[in-house]
Amino acid sequence: MLNLITDIEGLSVGHATDLTLGSGVTAIIFDQPAIASGTVLGGAPGGRDTALLDPSMTVEKVDAFVLSGGSAFGLDAAGGVQSWLREAGRGFAVGDVRVPIVPQAILFDLLNGGDKDWGLHAPYRDMGYAACTDASIGHFELGTVGAGTGATTATFKGGLGSASTVGSGGHRIGVIVAVNALGSATIGAGRHFWAAPFEQDDEFGGLGMPATIDHRMRLKGMSAPATTIGAVVTDAILTKAQAHRLSIAAHDGLARALLPAHLPLDGDTVLSAATGVKPIEAPGFMELCHLAGIVMARAIARGVYEATALPHVGAQRAWRDG
Repeated sequence: MLNLITDIEGLSVGHATDLTLGSGVTAIIFDQPAIASGTVLGGAPGGRDTALLDPSMTVEKVDAFVLSGGSAFGLDAAGGVQSWLREAGRGFAVGDVRVPIVPQAILFDLLNGGDKDWGLHAPYRDMGYAACTDASIGHFELGTVGAGTGATTATFKGGLGSASTVGSGGHRIGVIVAVNALGSATIGAGRHFWAAPFEQDDEFGGLGMPATIDHRMRLKGMSAPATTIGAVVTDAILTKAQAHRLSIAAHDGLARALLPAHLPLDGDTVLSAATGVKPIEAPGFMELCHLAGIVMARAIARGVYEATALPHVGAQRAWRDG
């Protein structure tokens, strides 16, 4: 176990990172189409093909997920991922045509000091393709990479985080998340994480909880949108409706790790998928929902803990900068 979403067999993760741009793309590619759903609870979301994730919609399986910076410009990234999948012969069969199914969520990172003067066309389609060519099983980088490259929070530099665990029945569950919250992952003006009660093996510093809790609202701005976006994946056999419920449970972890969360200018979105390897009974599924919230909270804290500041004048300081 690497404490990453790639601890779930049957998927790979790749990044495209541009520090000058101050943005990036992360692709989560499934070896085989996976049952998928998702939930949007932020008030200012941006996504592509997220409507089909509703349990009532016809298509049940996806080929990949995409997390991207760039706000609405970043929605081009899914096109690059589709191109890569099409080359591989992947996609939903419609007659003799295959259409890769690639839901995507984006975050707002246009005001972080990066050079966004990209000319006529935004670079995100090419970055989506590059993220696929970078994808591999096993270890991948966290922090200021991929979709977390330009992420910020109210107090420290945001970033890309991941975490995983194993349930009592042997089912694995993992999360990947780009933390770009309007609120804060840390308590007050200090460095303690709201997710501290769920930490394992000092994975984000081992500071525990502070002696006193300052829960006054801290926001990084009042006019520009933010967004925390991520995906929760399990190796259990789930229905689409169960995958939807899993995404809702993961949002509980988002709200435990960020204060405040799900604001009118957040676009908080959690995608969910099941690779369908291990059968699961009702009690086991309830445990998976419980674990989804905990693993999401841990992944969010890791995203901030692992981040480094962007190489721009006035860039937000990272947690590791003290």
